[in-house]
Amino acid sequence: MHSTIRNLTIASLLPLATTAAAEMKYENGNGGSVLLYGQFDPAYLSFDDGEETTSDVVDNSASNSRVGLWMRQAFGANEFAFNFETALGLRSSSGLSQNFTPKGVNWQRTSIRKVDFSYKTDRYGTFFAGQGSMSTDGVAEIDLSGTSLATYVSIPDTAGSFLFRDSAGVLSDRRIGGSFSDFDGARLGRVRYDTPSFANFTLSISWGEEILAEDSDLETTAIALRYKNTVGDFRIEGALGYSETRPAENVDKYDDTIGSVSVLHASGVSVTLAAGDRSDNGSYTYGKLGYQADWLSVGKTAVSIDYYDGRDRSVDGAEADSFGVGIVQSFDAYNVQAYLGYRDYDLTEPAASYQDASSVIFGARWKF
Repeated sequence: MHSTIRNLTIASLLPLATTAAAEMKYENGNGGSVLLYGQFDPAYLSFDDGEETTSDVVDNSASNSRVGLWMRQAFGANEFAFNFETALGLRSSSGLSQNFTPKGVNWQRTSIRKVDFSYKTDRYGTFFAGQGSMSTDGVAEIDLSGTSLATYVSIPDTAGSFLFRDSAGVLSDRRIGGSFSDFDGARLGRVRYDTPSFANFTLSISWGEEILAEDSDLETTAIALRYKNTVGDFRIEGALGYSETRPAENVDKYDDTIGSVSVLHASGVSVTLAAGDRSDNGSYTYGKLGYQADWLSVGKTAVSIDYYDGRDRSVDGAEADSFGVGIVQSFDAYNVQAYLGYRDYDLTEPAASYQDASSVIFGARWKF
């Protein structure tokens, strides 16, 4: 245990041993550029199920370790772009559980995040084709608190595979990920169109299918409306989305309606709200109160508290509640954010009772 913590600490602090590297960007002198980028986000996760504690080094699924490439070429006021991005396939925080420890490195085809072509026009909006974000990707997760690395609406990202224990102390078949969800949109092989911004609103529509996972027939159609503006001392971002998904042939379709809004005041105070509903399979509301301040000269400090209230996700009549506390410290000179998050989990069902569980995650993300 001590060696594990020591290794994590060394890995997390390696970027602090040197100043941030210069941006890895090549420009062709004709309006084009190639940019290499990435991030490394090791963390230490500890989960208490009420009887036992499971702990290990993980990759934070809230913002996993990845590398990517951007190629851009301007054509007058328009721009053609290609984006490739892949996760590194490190052990995910959402994959660890009491009875399963994923491999330390297990890159698979599904680790690919983006193989995305786009054409952005000055008058007609942006057209996308390839593996990438559906219109509703991120719609449920707008959050200006600065603490998403530690706590945010996607509860399963921290400890989604862990099991609840029943009142007798026996591991049940109820997982965090099956009891909590934000129904946020996915990344799929898709075609997508985003309109130009009009009065700070953008409309997006897309159709996609799962092309990376084998033997999957999943198809989704999605539409989303986004808003982004600054009004006086208030920065405001919000989104509302709807999607229809057919998981497989001969399987009923389901609909997701999701939305979120976050407001950040110049004082550093932020309020974030989110809600979602899946046809015949649950709903939730979520709220977060945050505060950011320059308490340290190295960078901004962000703290927050949040609460998730879910209904009917695991079974009809189920109630899933979660309270979280998070803190993120930025080290601007090194492109590093260190974080610590605590979350408790409570699940009740009409015919079963479960022990309360909790998790602690701490780590550091280095972006380059």
